[in-house]
Amino acid sequence: MIVVTGAAGFIGSVVVSALNAAGHTDLLLVDTLGAEGKFKNLRAKSYRDIIDPIAFLEALPEIAEEIDAIVHLGAITDTSEPDADAVLDRNTHYTQLLAQIALENDIRFIYASSASVYGDGALGFSDDDALTPSFKPLNPYAFSKWLFDAMAIRHGWTENIVGLRFFNVFGPNEYHKARMASVIWHAYKQVQETGKIKLFQSHKPEYSDGGQERDFIHVDDLSKVILFFLEHPEANGIFNLGTGKARSFNDLAAAIFKSLGKEPQIEYIPTPENIRNAYQYFTEADLTKLRSAGYTDEFLSLEEGVDRYIQGYLVKDDPYV
Repeated sequence: MIVVTGAAGFIGSVVVSALNAAGHTDLLLVDTLGAEGKFKNLRAKSYRDIIDPIAFLEALPEIAEEIDAIVHLGAITDTSEPDADAVLDRNTHYTQLLAQIALENDIRFIYASSASVYGDGALGFSDDDALTPSFKPLNPYAFSKWLFDAMAIRHGWTENIVGLRFFNVFGPNEYHKARMASVIWHAYKQVQETGKIKLFQSHKPEYSDGGQERDFIHVDDLSKVILFFLEHPEANGIFNLGTGKARSFNDLAAAIFKSLGKEPQIEYIPTPENIRNAYQYFTEADLTKLRSAGYTDEFLSLEEGVDRYIQGYLVKDDPYV
């Protein structure tokens, strides 16, 4: 049996689909469904049951011998969440408990970290363990992810578990996320409603408006990497998970308009004051460790990923994986 936490969410539900496609149907899904329509992400999939995160943690010691692997994606993912204690409890301490039980019972443990641990990027984006203690994350979410990474390294857990630092992930099944959905989802909606895309102005002289760069990765590529680590238990550690190629938001907007067959129309607006000081202007995954671990597949380009998302899902009436 494979356990997937956060299974009803954007990434989790796509990973469930990828597991099903790879022949894995004995899955235990861990999540809460709420009222945002997340249940739709779990239709037309094969799994054993859905269980609440707290109930799962309580049951885990008793069912551990049935479990081969835990893919831990569940978390408070709102990067603007101000309650650091709640984020610490859910993202750091919950992960710590799962990891300890997994290690004690020889369960494969793969968890989601985040590129936000790199803070303003002053120290670069290398996933070398020696650099991790020096990072200065900019918000409670990033701090919670950084803290567990540092804990796992300090205790030597990374010799037997896998952490994946997700960069800017986009793709289907994020429709319930509203404000926290990807830029692609919001931009597509803006084009449909107004014919134009709004991008943030630059508040740094070295970047043009819309020239801020991020490493955008399609969720299908992310799922492939997770399956790789499930199939290669000898590969362990904390790894960046992006494409390794930073692209600007202007490039992103151009790809969206091209997919829709429209001429680009962009409006630049001020970056909101409440996130301006914590806003990352550049992210790019250093993939040296991932490639050294044996992952050789190429990643979708920004243009390929955007077109797959828009034409494969967003333009459809029932756009779920």
